[in-house]
Amino acid sequence: MEKTEKLASSKQVIAYIAERFPKCFTIEGEARPLKIGIFQDLAERLSDDPKVSKTQLRAALRQYTSSWRYLHGVKPGANRVDLDGNSCGELEQEHVDHAKKELAESKARVAERRKQQQAEKNADDKSKKAFKQKKSTANGTKTKASKPKNTRVNKKPAQPRRALSADEVIVGKDVNVNMGNGNMPATIVEINKDEVRVRLNNGLTMLVKAEHLSS
Repeated sequence: MEKTEKLASSKQVIAYIAERFPKCFTIEGEARPLKIGIFQDLAERLSDDPKVSKTQLRAALRQYTSSWRYLHGVKPGANRVDLDGNSCGELEQEHVDHAKKELAESKARVAERRKQQQAEKNADDKSKKAFKQKKSTANGTKTKASKPKNTRVNKKPAQPRRALSADEVIVGKDVNVNMGNGNMPATIVEINKDEVRVRLNNGLTMLVKAEHLSS
């Protein structure tokens, strides 16, 4: 004979008894108020059922009657029902008031829990953001520190120029011609009375005064 597996959770037990007693239990929509003492009736009907035990039935019934949809159904004018869906009398006001209080407290607990979870999430997001900013700043500082030094710092200083003496103004001498803010290398090719003709490195020749020449 094949062994029957017991149901593993209260959710499965509720689905099972809703299938067995559809006029009493439901897994969707607003639930109907149950007959007082329904547990005993349920235990007797399922006493030989290998799928559920009394302990499982008790836990499942407790979960079922504390659900929001069941508490919503416990309202003025509603009637309790037995396992077969027969009416067992109208709800008493004290039971309605109790269900209303239970529902409000349950919703308040859920709201507080969600508020706390949101606060923890916000704190976690803030911490992650601060960590990313710190990491980004550290990387930026590192990059800045590792930049190569300006090459102009290592540039050799310009060698000072010296004006030519009269004896140094001779044909064939390599000189520098003062041209505004710079000097151009050239060679003396002709000496006149007041001017000197020089040939620049690019092949051009020009007349300049001796005072504009340097070594």
